[in-house]
Amino acid sequence: MRRRLTTAILLLVAGTVIVTSVGSYFLIRRNTVSTSQRQLSQQAEAISKTLSASPITARKGFLRELGVIADAGAFSGIGVVRLAPDGSIRGQLPAGVTPGMLDVPALRTGNQVVGHTGSLLLYSAVPTPLTEVVGALPVLVVTRQIHNPAGGLRYFAIVAAIGLIMAAAVAAALARRFARPLTAAVTATRRIASGDLDARIPVAAREDPEFAQLAESINAMGANLVRARDQERQFLLSVSHELRTPLTSIRGYADAVIDGATDDPTAAAQVIAAEAGRLERLVRDLLDLARLDADRFSLDLGTIDCADVVRQVADGFRPRAAELGLELTIAPGSDVPLWVDADPDRLGQVMANLLENAASFADHRVVVGVGTTSGRPAAWVADDGPGIPTDQLAQVFERHFISDRTTGRWTGSGLGLAIVSELATAMGASVQAESPAAGGRGTRMVVWLRPPHRGADDPAPPAGGPVSTERSDDA
Repeated sequence: MRRRLTTAILLLVAGTVIVTSVGSYFLIRRNTVSTSQRQLSQQAEAISKTLSASPITARKGFLRELGVIADAGAFSGIGVVRLAPDGSIRGQLPAGVTPGMLDVPALRTGNQVVGHTGSLLLYSAVPTPLTEVVGALPVLVVTRQIHNPAGGLRYFAIVAAIGLIMAAAVAAALARRFARPLTAAVTATRRIASGDLDARIPVAAREDPEFAQLAESINAMGANLVRARDQERQFLLSVSHELRTPLTSIRGYADAVIDGATDDPTAAAQVIAAEAGRLERLVRDLLDLARLDADRFSLDLGTIDCADVVRQVADGFRPRAAELGLELTIAPGSDVPLWVDADPDRLGQVMANLLENAASFADHRVVVGVGTTSGRPAAWVADDGPGIPTDQLAQVFERHFISDRTTGRWTGSGLGLAIVSELATAMGASVQAESPAAGGRGTRMVVWLRPPHRGADDPAPPAGGPVSTERSDDA
């Protein structure tokens, strides 16, 4: 890259020098010809006037002295020819000038004729009437040779060489400056791709902002990959533990039943059934997350009664709560219809996961309810178990995160609340964890739902729409 960048800069400078030199040459040549032509025209006209106004005797001496005038005026040649009525030119023209170069009609009308040849021989022809010449028009022709400015191109060549040397030095410095952080970025990304997730790019204090942002982005990517790897390891350890514990119990009790080593086969079967339920719950969570990641889950959004969905989920969870020795209540005011835009099945799944989570940590009671706060419809589940530390409230919905609050009735895999968060997001809702300050007890999980959105032709919800219901103190 450094070689290509240096070459590109040198080619750009060389092209610029060439274009500038050629352009300057033509401009200088044109300006030199124009200036010299104007001076020659003025000098020729002055000589012509002097010759026309001189007496005959003085004129003859003047003509004899044309050679001296030519030397004094730095003329290449000077002479007087006659323009015949038929357009022919009689007399000797200065060297390098041919009759075809002279505009005869212009000369006949008394106009001066000027021009130059390809070899930069300038000429000026001025009609000069003389009293003693009859039948022909005397014409004074003056020439001057100017030097081609191409000789000055060597100075451009010297300047170009100096410029190219300086450009090479600057290009090399820029190439090193540009290539160094990119090379470091390539090296770091290759190390990361090969499995070295701890590879980082050092960022210099005076680094260019663009390169600094690139380095910081790659470093952030590496840090995220490290965090993801650690979470994956933690998740695998957690899932392995979750699988091993019920499988051990199931195998132990199954062997006991087979060997007749248990006095109560029914109790053993109940343990096997409970542990199988744990396995089923874990597998269901894993499948749900896989579907969420692949966007392969169905979503049927519509205007539904959130209160009705919450009541159905709570009624279905009552046997489980009674089995755990928990009191499950519905907050006052939650029997009033609360219309929201959501998928009833997915909302039921969200509330079931929240109830399962609350039941794991509750001491005696779990309260579920619906209502609106500041015009926002919400469904919530609260428990009277230990609170969540303030610094963990924003993390409880992350995958594989397991709170370090007092161990509940069972230790989950850290997937249930992650499923809640992703399902809520898919429905355009949001979820939030609330807990008292340090030392307090009780946790509330709130799902903020979307109010119904109706177009001009959409039917209105049934009568008895949302009624503002604040959180019950029973929670």
